[in-house]
Amino acid sequence: MTESPPFDRVILGDLVLPDGVLEGGWVGVRGEAVAAIGSGEAPAARDTADHRGMLVLPGLVDGHMHTSSSTGWSGIEGATMSAAAGGVTTCVDMPYDVPVPVTDTGILHDKLEQVSRLAHVDMALYGTIRKDGNVEDIAGLIEAGICSFKLSTYEYDAVRFPRIDHPTMLRAFREIAKSNLMVAIHNEDQELVERLTEQAKAAGETHPIMHCRTRPPITESMADLEIFEMALETGCHVHIAHSSLARGFDLAGMFRDQGARTSGEACIQYLCMTEEDLVRLEGFGKCNPPFRAKEEVERMWEAVRAGKVGYVSTDHAPWPRERKQYKGDIFAVGAGLTGMQSFAPLMLTLLEQRGLPVTMLASLCAERPARFHGLFPRKGAIRVGADADLCVLERGRFRFDAKEIRDREDARWSPYDGMEMRGRVAATYLRGAPIWNGKEVLAKPGAGRFVPRQHGDRFLG
Repeated sequence: MTESPPFDRVILGDLVLPDGVLEGGWVGVRGEAVAAIGSGEAPAARDTADHRGMLVLPGLVDGHMHTSSSTGWSGIEGATMSAAAGGVTTCVDMPYDVPVPVTDTGILHDKLEQVSRLAHVDMALYGTIRKDGNVEDIAGLIEAGICSFKLSTYEYDAVRFPRIDHPTMLRAFREIAKSNLMVAIHNEDQELVERLTEQAKAAGETHPIMHCRTRPPITESMADLEIFEMALETGCHVHIAHSSLARGFDLAGMFRDQGARTSGEACIQYLCMTEEDLVRLEGFGKCNPPFRAKEEVERMWEAVRAGKVGYVSTDHAPWPRERKQYKGDIFAVGAGLTGMQSFAPLMLTLLEQRGLPVTMLASLCAERPARFHGLFPRKGAIRVGADADLCVLERGRFRFDAKEIRDREDARWSPYDGMEMRGRVAATYLRGAPIWNGKEVLAKPGAGRFVPRQHGDRFLG
């Protein structure tokens, strides 16, 4: 009687592990999990995937992205296809869906049905509260498995994306603090932004650079100070959802030194794009907060090198192309960028340009977001017992082509279109199964699953 091979699949390549790169390595998969890690001669398996000479990273965990903020839950299908093609195996999805946000367990359960029907990769979910302060629903959302909360100091829509006033935010922070979950904040001062925008419109100044001028750095740092003072008061883990300023991470550190639980993330655009890029890209470069001066980009990299940045995300928001076209009024354009399919190649490129190790890609874009959102050790690293989620990067010179984005046709645009990158995603594996082969998405809708928060342990890193 012949013994069956010990592994269902063995994946060969240079493994990017938490403590370094294991060249000539292999990952043995049994079922959906990593069963063994080694180097040298590969063990027997029912299937062997040969990626020798390529980087094999943990599947990326995008800790901040939007599947449904522009088109509703139908957007889950296209956004997660783009994730699969970009080596992102876990999407941590924002709650600000069309037409209503995820504010109670009824809405959450409806969204979970759509995730199980449409998702190509695994998904963890944020929750939020209504403007009228339904703080009593927070405990139920936590019990149902949401990984984090998102609130805003700036109002885009009174129902879908409201500003939460200070008394209500304090109540919510106190309730969330009981669970150790993180609450991420969209951090812009509404009063300043509105006044500056009104003045610009009155003067007829509606060209692209005015998006930056009406959202200057002080609008961001003032919001940071408000939320961090409330973190100190309540004991809640309060997190800047997207800091475009190195000062945001300095403020988080200052408040941590005083006993607060404060942190922040950098979206990848703030590590490479500048105000000049907004002028060039027009509406296709509009996001909030806006791009900053090139000097600020370098200060952001100083913060990355110093270990001040919690993790790096994309804030992927695939607006329909029509909503991104500049027609003389930058204020009428939707704010948000696509970014998941370019995430891994772009981060590799930026690190190599600065002589920084590829292990930082695995840390900042996989393990650390998984830890912040309570998904580790199941997600975020190549380790025995973890889900066998892998991103395979082929090194070389490749030009990113937005037409190749795997999403609905009107979402095939990118601020990084035409950029030369130093790698491409050659393969993606979700729980051991190949879901991208470098040319096409192999996963079917519904292959992805909801990943509830694994634990309530606190993590600030």
